Amino acid sequence: MNETRKIAAILVSDVVGYSRLAGADEDRILARLRALRSDLIDPTIAVHHGRVVKRTGDGSLVEFRSVVDAVRCAIEVQNGMVERNAGLPPERRIEFRVGIHLGDVVEESDGDLMGDGVNIAARLEGICEPGSICLSEQAYWQVKARLDLAIDDRGAVRLKNIADPVRVYSLQVGVPAHAKPAAPAEPAVPEKPSPQLALPDKPSIAVLAFQNMSGDPEQEYFADGMVEEIITGLSRIKWLFVIARNSSFVYKGKAVDVRQVGRELGVRYVLEGGVRKAGNRLRITAQLLEAETGAHLWADRYDGALEDVFDLQDQITDKVVGIVEPSLQRSEIERSRRKRPENLDAYDLYLRAVPHMATVMPADAKIAAGLLEDALRLDPNYATAHALLAWCHEIFFARAGFDEADKAAGIAHARCDRERCR
Repeated sequence: MNETRKIAAILVSDVVGYSRLAGADEDRILARLRALRSDLIDPTIAVHHGRVVKRTGDGSLVEFRSVVDAVRCAIEVQNGMVERNAGLPPERRIEFRVGIHLGDVVEESDGDLMGDGVNIAARLEGICEPGSICLSEQAYWQVKARLDLAIDDRGAVRLKNIADPVRVYSLQVGVPAHAKPAAPAEPAVPEKPSPQLALPDKPSIAVLAFQNMSGDPEQEYFADGMVEEIITGLSRIKWLFVIARNSSFVYKGKAVDVRQVGRELGVRYVLEGGVRKAGNRLRITAQLLEAETGAHLWADRYDGALEDVFDLQDQITDKVVGIVEPSLQRSEIERSRRKRPENLDAYDLYLRAVPHMATVMPADAKIAAGLLEDALRLDPNYATAHALLAWCHEIFFARAGFDEADKAAGIAHARCDRERCR
């Protein structure tokens, strides 16, 4: 078998506590790992000129042409994971450990890498803290003058099955290198002069600034324009209150907890995402979260070419808005079902009525009509409830005997005075 020796920057990573995560919900963890690899990890490796040598279950062995590229790649992935884990309970977070070493490796004919260079990187990963990056001394000296890093010198460490101690440096992701000790730490979210807003009774959403994952400043304008288009599209949904761009963009560039965003902006839902450029292609990811719990309601990604940026923005906006609207409605219906009967308001009663209209059968419409009548007793000017109740009476008339009383009632609700009903 032919083999060659060379000096290479080696990155080894794995998931912290993978066995525990897989034991709790193996299907979900595998699906999330596949999504992370396609949306974040593999594109970031490609941008920084890395080569995935092999996958090791939940981990990876990656070769880079320079340590600078390897460290930049690791930082981008770890920062991306901070954002993706925001709002999730600790037991559901996916966190990576990363070890990076510059050393001599043996490349075999099939492209696999062997030798001490690989072994040391793997051992560095093993002693790394969750969400951090550990560098060998050889790797550290390559980047210390080129990147602004906050480094913790852990001294000489004995690594398993490595003959000589290795000096290890732990990289603190997201912390500036030379921050003044007396300076106050930057808050995770902006300080708000006003008190926290109560969660609304009606559905409301904040669209956060999409993250520019490419590091290309030109993509910042595209990402911001994309969000503005989505805000405009969502604003056309009459039953949904959308927070203005100026309010939601104060969180731009911050790793925030969506639950805190929900409390501070007084919204029930948060839409966030990212934009990544590779060559002449763009990938946009978006995810919808329930602000109160941080639970994911929906997530997807969209790919497109840069030939016509505005056309691409329009296409993605239409797709996102078209999926967000029914997703929010389903979530609102489930939320109303969870509420205690004594706490129901007119809107909750309307939501409880909606699923019963799916069959368009008199028996189900009768249940919906009872709920809608209760809603109108609480709010006689509730136009949407009047409209749905008119449909109930149309079903009674057409499918249950052509009773003129049903026809008259349906017309009366349908003709609800616009100046009186909202």
